[in-house]
Amino acid sequence: MTLPASWTSPVPVPDAAYRQQALDRQQLLTKPPGSLGRLEQLAVDLAAQQATHRPRADQVHMAVFAGDHGVCDEGISAFPQAVTGQMIANFAEGGAAISVLSRHLEATLEVLNLGTVEPLGHLPGVNNLQIAPGTANLAQQPAMTHDQVTAALCAGDAVAERAASAGAQLFIGGDMGIGNTTTAAVLACALLGDDPEALAGPGTGLDAAGVSHKAEVIRRALQRHGDNRDPLAVLTSLGGLEIAALTGALLGCAARRIPVLVDGFIVSVAALVAVRQRPGARAWLHFAHRSAEPGHDRVLAAMEARPLLDLGMRLGEGSGAAVAVNLLRAACSLHNSMATFRDAGVSNRED
Repeated sequence: MTLPASWTSPVPVPDAAYRQQALDRQQLLTKPPGSLGRLEQLAVDLAAQQATHRPRADQVHMAVFAGDHGVCDEGISAFPQAVTGQMIANFAEGGAAISVLSRHLEATLEVLNLGTVEPLGHLPGVNNLQIAPGTANLAQQPAMTHDQVTAALCAGDAVAERAASAGAQLFIGGDMGIGNTTTAAVLACALLGDDPEALAGPGTGLDAAGVSHKAEVIRRALQRHGDNRDPLAVLTSLGGLEIAALTGALLGCAARRIPVLVDGFIVSVAALVAVRQRPGARAWLHFAHRSAEPGHDRVLAAMEARPLLDLGMRLGEGSGAAVAVNLLRAACSLHNSMATFRDAGVSNRED
């Protein structure tokens, strides 16, 4: 299997002419310059990304990627791996947080099972890819084979293609996988050269002893992996099926000029992998919220990212990004519909 073209192809650049026109319009609206703060910049960035005078965030395409993690054999989670499959069923039945939020936003929601330990039967609305029965135990051996990581990257790229075909104005990726905060922390440590204690967190509810044990497992995995920071090598050796698919989706969206609203810790680590592989992808990313998972701050800092919200969330699924969509919609409405000084007959400082 061949890696998706977005893994190696140059990333398009947001349209500079539309950016300048959006900046110019912001100066004409009936408000002091800069008085709407980051809402102004959001609208300007979306105008450049969408190459339009009227940026929108109405057509939102969401995808939740799920997979199990062999590192759970090390006792790093407060929940059993069976919960991954149970939550996939919950997504299918519409009872999960992201299911509720997608309906609230009238967004498209895909659910993809990249690989669970316990095989799933047919679930309506679930794309059951089952690339592998979860990953291998990354503390003892490479998490994935080259074919497995390639299949996951291609699955994510295919989601981006479907989003583009549907006319998506914004993409949100979510995650589900018991043990994936450990996997994400290992990936971040390997890419950033950070100490495990700085990135290991409670995940689904570990106590202090559990977090300490998680950090030790991460350290063992890093020792096994060595110093190789090539994004594909790191992702293959230390990643997760759903994190690889998220990486493929983010790069695929950037390649197709679709803005991405990045969720919390897990998706931000996928974004870090994507940006380390194709730095130009960073121009297509908006960061939704600051996760309560302690390693998130370090990952955000590495990408010079300022999240829009800080609500103490750490659920995953894309839920924090879904909550932030209304900020983007408000930014677009203000940019597109506010009167200019001339339209309203209001004097500005230059009159």
